[in-house]
Amino acid sequence: MAINTVTGFEMGSRILPFEQRLQQENIKLKRQSLEVVQINVGKLCNQTCQHCHVEAGPNRMEIMDREMAERVVDFVRATQAKTVDITGGAPELNPSFRMLVTEFNHANRHVIVRSNLTVLTEPGMEDLPEFFAEHKVDIVASMPCYTEENVDHQRGRAVHKKSIQMLRRLNGLGYGKDGTGLSLNLVYNPLGAYLPGPQADLERDYRRELGSNFGVSFNHLYTITNANIGRFANLLQQTGEIDHYALLLDQSFNPATLNSLMCMYQVSISWDGYLYDCDFNQVLNMRLGNGQAFRLGQIPVEELAAQLVGRGIVTGQHCYTCTAGTGSSCTGALV
Repeated sequence: MAINTVTGFEMGSRILPFEQRLQQENIKLKRQSLEVVQINVGKLCNQTCQHCHVEAGPNRMEIMDREMAERVVDFVRATQAKTVDITGGAPELNPSFRMLVTEFNHANRHVIVRSNLTVLTEPGMEDLPEFFAEHKVDIVASMPCYTEENVDHQRGRAVHKKSIQMLRRLNGLGYGKDGTGLSLNLVYNPLGAYLPGPQADLERDYRRELGSNFGVSFNHLYTITNANIGRFANLLQQTGEIDHYALLLDQSFNPATLNSLMCMYQVSISWDGYLYDCDFNQVLNMRLGNGQAFRLGQIPVEELAAQLVGRGIVTGQHCYTCTAGTGSSCTGALV
């Protein structure tokens, strides 16, 4: 059976097209509201992680410029979204990053930054933890395991050591501590071709191991299923597990996840200003639009924002990622 190496899914008939699966469930996915605007400010990153569907790394040149960053601010102000979720790559490496955080903070938006932690040890980033605390930024930090061996295998040499160092520093500023209002959440991604275990059980394990071995505390653990696109699909192809993983996602489809999918309540903006239903659609270039792709700067922001709620979601075979097992979203399990 031929495999599409872009999406990681079989191109034959063994896996039902996702849209037909929705028809079987008598469900049409539409955005119910716009609560979150997620912004990918670029693919530049100080790490090259095996599971990265964005294929971010130190040599990527795609990065949001200042003009587009200002358009993003105008768009967010024109929406009813209360939360802004800034991601990358390593979003901290974007020259407009601090401006975005400051502007969203002034606009009374809840700001989430998805950090790989090690970027905060890079030159010029030394004061970012204090900047985060000052602006009450919620940090969602990548931590695929609590053991050094597993973290370094997936994310690179010495990443575990640097991550623990930064988690301790964030704890020292009040992050992950009760009563401070400074939220520190960790993200678990499976290391191979399998689904995450129960989120509550993994959170309990992380809390025990990180607390007893390193004195680290955090608020919550999010389990996120790896999408078999980008670099993770390439890894599965090399190990001969890509067809197994695609079938696993298909066979683990859970209709109870459908009403809670992140695309139902958020929109994703790429580094070059195009709008998508989610970050996975962004990687696959499945843009939103009415005959012409929606891009910031081409349509008045108020008009653009008004067209998003009630709009049908653009789906594909990769949607089996978010609907497998207990489901997966940017804030972890769905059910």
